[in-house]
Amino acid sequence: MGTPSTTGRANQKLRTRTAIVQAAAELSRTGREVTMPEVAKAALVSEATAYRHFPDLLSLLREAVTGQLPTAAEALQPVTDSTDPVERVAAATEALLRHILSRQGVVRAMIAATIVRPAEASARPGLRFGLIDHALAPAVDSDTLQPAALDQLKRDLSVVISAEALFSLTDLNGLDPEQAIASLVHTATTLTRAALRDSELADGRAGPDATPPPQTDA
Repeated sequence: MGTPSTTGRANQKLRTRTAIVQAAAELSRTGREVTMPEVAKAALVSEATAYRHFPDLLSLLREAVTGQLPTAAEALQPVTDSTDPVERVAAATEALLRHILSRQGVVRAMIAATIVRPAEASARPGLRFGLIDHALAPAVDSDTLQPAALDQLKRDLSVVISAEALFSLTDLNGLDPEQAIASLVHTATTLTRAALRDSELADGRAGPDATPPPQTDA
């Protein structure tokens, strides 16, 4: 059993750590840039103190965003009753991108940290993967897509439904956020429609007006 002095120090350390995490969580909700100096300032501690509790910004942010992420079912609640993969993918794309925009400071910080330390990539939440799985669940249940085609579509969508794609359009292409979201929703739904069409053609289920696959010379 610890002495009163050691117990007091332990409690103070816990309070300080909690204050740092709460400050990071609150900053992450603002969408502003999140840095260790800013977090320390908001928590009313020195930057050195913040680093004594967390070795780097990534480890702090990983703890701070816990509990902030919506579940896939929550994000896709507006299309709960829909079985249309295209409609559901559109909803998943918009839900993720708007979530990213509202917290882009912390998202950018986590991307930057994991780019220079790829072994730490698992620290990122990976929300897109759960959303994609949930969006395509009706297609899985109905065997609309064969396993290989489904896996390929999920990989394709994971590139499009992402912070990296959003920031490429806003930062490099100069689109405003709404234009960027519309562009990525268009791309995601186009990929989904193409996968469904190709699956129908492969299974012989396409209607008479379906566009045949392109022919190549022998």
